[in-house]
Amino acid sequence: MRGFSMDELCEAMGNVISKQAISKYENGKMLPNSTVLIHLANALQISIDYFFKPFQVKLEGIEFRKKTKLSSKGVDQIKEQVLDLVERYLEIENILSINSDFENCLDNITVRNFNDIKPLADRLRNLWKIGEDPIISIIELLEEHKIKVIEIEAPDSFDGLSGFVGQKCPFIILNKNFSPERKRLTAMHELAHLLLNIDPVLSQKEKEHICNQFANEILISESVFINLIGNNRKDIALKELIDIQCQYGISIDALMYKAKELNIITESRFKTYFIKKNRVPDFKKLVELNRFQEECSSRFERLVYRALASEIISFSKASVLIKEPVHKLKESLNLV
Repeated sequence: MRGFSMDELCEAMGNVISKQAISKYENGKMLPNSTVLIHLANALQISIDYFFKPFQVKLEGIEFRKKTKLSSKGVDQIKEQVLDLVERYLEIENILSINSDFENCLDNITVRNFNDIKPLADRLRNLWKIGEDPIISIIELLEEHKIKVIEIEAPDSFDGLSGFVGQKCPFIILNKNFSPERKRLTAMHELAHLLLNIDPVLSQKEKEHICNQFANEILISESVFINLIGNNRKDIALKELIDIQCQYGISIDALMYKAKELNIITESRFKTYFIKKNRVPDFKKLVELNRFQEECSSRFERLVYRALASEIISFSKASVLIKEPVHKLKESLNLV
């Protein structure tokens, strides 16, 4: 549970029960009383309602890909947090009879190398009717296509993850503390993991590179980028990249990466950019400045308020789903 060992969980609960009792609870051989449940909920940092939820799901395909600095305990804690959030999200959809089934429009195409990325990105742009204009809200785009986006409080060592409930309900988890540009790129990277059928013979590093390229190409297409920058440059002015960042919501680092991948600049020029960034604090600060508008996932809360305003659920049920006190819900409902 949440990465605790038996000893750690007993200690976190103030040693009100033994390891043997916890083992019996886990194996269904004994039921905890209300006092134990309160201590257990406090130790696990979850609502006591968690133990009485009628709606439970199993997450599939979760893989922590971006960094390995998270401890196994940290990974388990995030998984528990994700499970709780996804269960509540699906429960409100079930209450409102919303169909969550998702169809992967790229599933029948195998990605074997980097040359396959642009055609697939173009295909997705066409099928999702994105066009080549800047995508104002990545989160809204994903949610429109039945991909649940959930933001969580997490350490900097966690970027994001993706997975499925069953095989028909995809979700993407983002670190809410990151910049808009970083969240957008991470969301598209995780979308690549959800959509792309990548040849299993490729290494993990190659798979990550493919997902990064796909994410970059969705945020700003190759043709648009070349039209804005040109196809062969010795140097690029920072002002040029800032203008593109403000318009397309993609970081300066990612734009320089794209310029290098498209051979607009040389590998050597790409490296000197990062050398300057790491050696000149003022330049680094200027490059890493967040310039795109914030976007956040609010669909889950909207659905809860919709059910509440329609009197499909009670204030107490809404409180359990959204984890807000009843009096705050009553204040914010504000029917028009």
